[in-house]
Amino acid sequence: MKILVINAGSSSLKYQLISMEDESVLAKGLCEKIGLSGSITHKAGDYTDSHDASFPTHAEAFAEVVRLLSTGEHAVIADVSEISAIGHRVVQGGEYFTESALITEDMLAKLEDLNPLAPLHNPAHIMAIRACQKIFDKSIPQVAVFDTSFHQTIPKHAYMYAIPYELYEKHHIRKYGFHGTSHRYVSARLAEILKKPLTDMNIITCHLGNGSSIAAVKGGKSVDTTMGFTPLDGVIMGTRSGSIDPSIVMFLQEKEGLSPQAVNDLLNKKSGYVGITGLTSDQRDLVAAAGKGDERAKLALRMQQYGIKKYIGAYAAAMGGVDAIVFTGGIGENASETRSGVCDGLEFLGIELDEVVNQAARGTETEITKPDSKVKVYVIPTNEELTIAKDTKALV
Repeated sequence: MKILVINAGSSSLKYQLISMEDESVLAKGLCEKIGLSGSITHKAGDYTDSHDASFPTHAEAFAEVVRLLSTGEHAVIADVSEISAIGHRVVQGGEYFTESALITEDMLAKLEDLNPLAPLHNPAHIMAIRACQKIFDKSIPQVAVFDTSFHQTIPKHAYMYAIPYELYEKHHIRKYGFHGTSHRYVSARLAEILKKPLTDMNIITCHLGNGSSIAAVKGGKSVDTTMGFTPLDGVIMGTRSGSIDPSIVMFLQEKEGLSPQAVNDLLNKKSGYVGITGLTSDQRDLVAAAGKGDERAKLALRMQQYGIKKYIGAYAAAMGGVDAIVFTGGIGENASETRSGVCDGLEFLGIELDEVVNQAARGTETEITKPDSKVKVYVIPTNEELTIAKDTKALV
């Protein structure tokens, strides 16, 4: 069985073709600048092709993906009929979808209802799904895997906000959480590594990248997470502020004469690392600037590490203890200084970091605590695409 995994944005399309027999990636790529003068980078084994291409819509991007997968000397399939199913990443499933599901017209209608909850993501996902339906034979089933579904096990007392209850009923204002597919994958993978039942473990998973979230996973189920109604909530991120006093929004509107949309842009696109430093939203540049003595870069790193550490302590308390912590995502997998700064001061939980191993750990499954550390800390590269493929296979 071969499954095509799709992660679409409003102007981009990431894809992987996975053989489920051995879970190997046959080909993968990225279409960029859809709607503009586009380009595609396609990889199949050791072969890489990168070229400009005209993508007026997602449909043309899908057509080019099909061409690269099925024609030429580097083709990995003879015909699209070899693709058994297509799995789509969808950011917001709201309260409708507690697990992955086959895509139907009824589902697409429900996703359109959820557009106000994810205006940057869901419309793009729907657009890509409909384009995909035009290019691929209708007999090929398509599946939606939701970032939010893993967090639907969060109890009501943890996902509700203390605003008038009728506003929750009317507008569905509550914590949804995101990065659920990543949190689900790394927590399950840790249980496999440790050869322990996932149902017997309390795990804190730290998905750290340009967007970051922490999750408390008790017995294999999410019981809390840092992102909330939108991905803006939680820890400081590349361009997002993370949690702030809500009154700051009204204060900025009054003092700076900003519209609601302008404040939204400020908090989502001009805050976080780039807002604090005035330099960069990239962790690597942040570390380099801090190394050269930039005080604001140092401050941003301290804010990052302190925020993550604070949530780890809170989630350990919420779960009644913690057995292991996982770092994943671009920063979590590669930034040893962040992992070190987060773990420093958590010795009271039973964490004994092996700094030599931590410094060397980059993008591979590695335990970074000492053998007798009571609480284990691991680096585990996430694999959301494989999780999407597995869910898709299970449903079809």
